[in-house]
Amino acid sequence: MAHSLAEAYVRPGKAWPRVIVDDGRVVGFVMAFLDFDWHDDGTDIRSGLWRLTIAADEQGKGYGRFAVNAVAEELRRRGTRTLHVTWHPGEHGPENFYLTLGFEKTDERVNEEHVGVLRL
Repeated sequence: MAHSLAEAYVRPGKAWPRVIVDDGRVVGFVMAFLDFDWHDDGTDIRSGLWRLTIAADEQGKGYGRFAVNAVAEELRRRGTRTLHVTWHPGEHGPENFYLTLGFEKTDERVNEEHVGVLRL
Protein backbone atom coordinates (compact mmCIF):
# COMPACT_ATOMS: atom_id res chain seq x y z
CA MET A 1 0.00 0.00 0.00
CA ALA A 2 2.87 2.37 0.67
CA HIS A 3 3.91 2.25 -2.99
CA SER A 4 0.33 2.96 -4.09
CA LEU A 5 0.00 5.89 -1.70
CA ALA A 6 3.27 7.32 -3.00
CA GLU A 7 1.92 7.08 -6.56
CA ALA A 8 -1.28 8.81 -5.45
CA TYR A 9 0.74 11.57 -3.80
CA VAL A 10 2.72 12.37 -6.98
CA ARG A 11 -0.51 12.38 -9.04
CA PRO A 12 -2.80 14.65 -7.02
CA GLY A 13 -6.41 14.42 -8.10
CA LYS A 14 -5.72 11.39 -10.30
CA ALA A 15 -5.97 8.66 -7.64
CA TRP A 16 -8.68 7.57 -5.22
CA PRO A 17 -7.05 5.33 -2.57
CA ARG A 18 -9.14 3.61 0.11
CA VAL A 19 -8.47 1.08 2.85
CA ILE A 20 -11.08 -1.66 3.22
CA VAL A 21 -11.96 -2.21 6.88
CA ASP A 22 -14.37 -4.70 8.44
CA ASP A 23 -15.12 -4.61 12.16
CA GLY A 24 -11.94 -2.65 12.84
CA ARG A 25 -9.71 -5.01 10.80
CA VAL A 26 -7.94 -3.89 7.63
CA VAL A 27 -8.85 -6.54 5.05
CA GLY A 28 -7.72 -4.85 1.86
CA PHE A 29 -6.89 -1.82 -0.23
CA VAL A 30 -8.36 -0.38 -3.40
CA MET A 31 -7.23 2.54 -5.53
CA ALA A 32 -8.92 3.98 -8.59
CA PHE A 33 -7.31 6.11 -11.27
CA LEU A 34 -9.26 9.18 -12.36
CA ASP A 35 -9.21 10.83 -15.78
CA PHE A 36 -5.93 9.18 -16.75
CA ASP A 37 -4.35 9.97 -20.14
CA TRP A 38 -4.23 6.35 -21.35
CA HIS A 39 -1.92 6.96 -24.35
CA ASP A 40 -0.07 10.04 -23.03
CA ASP A 41 -1.37 12.11 -25.93
CA GLY A 42 -4.73 13.39 -24.67
CA THR A 43 -6.78 11.26 -27.08
CA ASP A 44 -8.10 8.66 -24.64
CA ILE A 45 -8.96 9.72 -21.08
CA ARG A 46 -10.03 6.83 -18.82
CA SER A 47 -10.87 6.06 -15.21
CA GLY A 48 -10.85 2.72 -13.49
CA LEU A 49 -9.43 0.27 -11.01
CA TRP A 50 -5.71 0.80 -10.45
CA ARG A 51 -5.04 -1.52 -7.51
CA LEU A 52 -7.05 -4.07 -5.60
CA THR A 53 -5.52 -6.11 -2.81
CA ILE A 54 -7.44 -8.33 -0.42
CA ALA A 55 -5.59 -10.14 2.40
CA ALA A 56 -5.11 -13.82 1.50
CA ASP A 57 -7.15 -15.10 4.44
CA GLU A 58 -9.97 -12.64 3.65
CA GLN A 59 -10.43 -13.55 -0.03
CA GLY A 60 -13.71 -15.09 -1.11
CA LYS A 61 -15.72 -13.15 1.48
CA GLY A 62 -17.07 -10.40 -0.80
CA TYR A 63 -14.53 -7.69 -0.01
CA GLY A 64 -13.25 -7.53 -3.61
CA ARG A 65 -16.78 -7.20 -4.96
CA PHE A 66 -17.46 -4.49 -2.35
CA ALA A 67 -14.31 -2.61 -3.42
CA VAL A 68 -15.10 -2.75 -7.14
CA ASN A 69 -18.66 -1.60 -6.45
CA ALA A 70 -17.32 1.31 -4.37
CA VAL A 71 -15.06 2.38 -7.23
CA ALA A 72 -17.94 2.04 -9.70
CA GLU A 73 -20.18 4.18 -7.49
CA GLU A 74 -17.49 6.87 -7.15
CA LEU A 75 -16.95 6.96 -10.91
CA ARG A 76 -20.70 7.17 -11.54
CA ARG A 77 -20.87 10.06 -9.07
CA ARG A 78 -18.18 11.82 -11.10
CA GLY A 79 -20.10 11.25 -14.34
CA THR A 80 -17.90 8.49 -15.72
CA ARG A 81 -19.63 5.90 -17.90
CA THR A 82 -16.97 3.15 -18.02
CA LEU A 83 -14.65 1.55 -15.48
CA HIS A 84 -11.41 0.07 -16.85
CA VAL A 85 -9.17 -2.56 -15.30
CA THR A 86 -6.10 -4.54 -16.37
CA TRP A 87 -4.97 -7.94 -15.16
CA HIS A 88 -2.17 -10.41 -15.71
CA PRO A 89 -3.38 -13.47 -17.59
CA GLY A 90 -2.89 -16.87 -16.04
CA GLU A 91 -4.45 -19.77 -14.24
CA HIS A 92 -4.41 -18.08 -10.83
CA GLY A 93 -5.13 -14.56 -12.08
CA PRO A 94 -8.23 -12.45 -11.38
CA GLU A 95 -9.82 -12.72 -14.84
CA ASN A 96 -12.81 -14.82 -13.71
CA PHE A 97 -13.38 -12.47 -10.78
CA TYR A 98 -13.64 -9.46 -13.08
CA LEU A 99 -15.73 -11.25 -15.70
CA THR A 100 -18.14 -12.42 -12.98
CA LEU A 101 -18.59 -8.78 -11.93
CA GLY A 102 -19.63 -7.88 -15.47
CA PHE A 103 -16.37 -6.65 -16.98
CA GLU A 104 -15.98 -7.36 -20.68
CA LYS A 105 -12.57 -8.52 -21.83
CA THR A 106 -11.32 -6.42 -24.74
CA ASP A 107 -8.75 -7.24 -27.41
CA GLU A 108 -6.53 -4.49 -26.01
CA ARG A 109 -3.31 -5.28 -24.10
CA VAL A 110 -1.21 -2.99 -21.91
CA ASN A 111 2.22 -4.26 -20.92
CA GLU A 112 1.05 -7.84 -21.62
CA GLU A 113 -1.98 -7.36 -19.36
CA HIS A 114 -5.55 -7.87 -20.53
CA VAL A 115 -7.86 -4.85 -20.46
CA GLY A 116 -11.44 -5.13 -19.25
CA VAL A 117 -14.23 -2.58 -19.23
CA LEU A 118 -17.38 -2.35 -17.16
CA ARG A 119 -20.19 -0.17 -18.50
CA LEU A 120 -21.59 2.04 -15.76
